[in-house]
Amino acid sequence: MQVSPKSGSRSGLQSDSEPVTNLEQTLDAIVAEHAGQIGALMPILHAVQEKWGFVPETAIPILASRLNLSRAEVHGVVHFYHDFRSEPAGKHVIQVCRAEACQAMGSVALEEHIKNTLGIDYGQTTTDGQFTLQAVYCLGNCACTPTLSINDHIYARVTPKRFELLLQSLLKPVS
Repeated sequence: MQVSPKSGSRSGLQSDSEPVTNLEQTLDAIVAEHAGQIGALMPILHAVQEKWGFVPETAIPILASRLNLSRAEVHGVVHFYHDFRSEPAGKHVIQVCRAEACQAMGSVALEEHIKNTLGIDYGQTTTDGQFTLQAVYCLGNCACTPTLSINDHIYARVTPKRFELLLQSLLKPVS
């Protein structure tokens, strides 16, 4: 299966997220939930991403204002931590472990196979919005490498053939 890589941003959203509407009102409610909390930026960003599937760029100046932070501080946190997205992810998020233990057991060949199969690189989403590929540097499953995660579910001892089977199960129509 070959899927074209994304070019530019995609207008669709992660399947379980909502369209970005009532931005200021929603952000105000999220900020209010964390009122008085020391270091509230991270939990607020997680709540924003949980709500919409990503942290919209338009939310950064609003959050900065509400939290008395600079735009640069908020932007820096969003773009420093790999868990935060600034655009919607695909329906299925595939994370490939790139830590030393996985590399020693064949993850480099696995990651090349995944990239070639999906037609995308790390940090990209397929044009059909089905898959986002992310590099991670430990999934905590070092005894059973190579390891990957699909939609927060860990898969151990993954070979290219096993990846193909996992991919087919994700693409199978739900009846």
